[in-house]
Amino acid sequence: MSVQQVKTATQSEQDAVIDALKLAFGADPATRWVWPDPQKYLLHFTNFAKAFGGRAFVHKTAHYVGNYSGAALWLPPNIEPDINRLLDLIGSTTSKEAQNILPRVFEKMGSFHPNEPHWYLPLLGVDPLYHGKGFGSILMKYASKVFDKDNSLAYLESSNPRNISFYQRHGFELLGTIEVDKFPPLFPMLRKPQKLL
Repeated sequence: MSVQQVKTATQSEQDAVIDALKLAFGADPATRWVWPDPQKYLLHFTNFAKAFGGRAFVHKTAHYVGNYSGAALWLPPNIEPDINRLLDLIGSTTSKEAQNILPRVFEKMGSFHPNEPHWYLPLLGVDPLYHGKGFGSILMKYASKVFDKDNSLAYLESSNPRNISFYQRHGFELLGTIEVDKFPPLFPMLRKPQKLL
């Protein structure tokens, strides 16, 4: 297998990157709890990704490998998701139950974020067709070099318990569990900067 290069996505590649993430999150417990109906999930995921991690395209911190086989949207320090846009989307596209629960989920997510400037990972995923090829690790190693060079913290919430060990292999520590009513648990994780060898 040829070595995959990480590329920075341009604004014009936004739809291709988000389509890859849409495939990657098709069985994600949290995202599919929000939109369990397949048609609604496919219809609304793009706007969700743009609100949650879309600012990565503006800041040139959206990355992908292969022919958009895997992608990561990182938000640099002091850049946050567009929460108002997220809440508007939830209010207009989800069930009453989701509308009641999700604002509390976001509040709990915010309580785990470090107080000091940090990198935040809203979305990282690999098209299921390319699972097992190391694309997620390639994306994570690429980003980790930036954190370590800048001596910066990195933070994420894993929405799938199966991915916790993947993030731990890349230096993230589990901080706890976010549980709100019937919403699937989220797992906040923090990575401290590591010395470059």
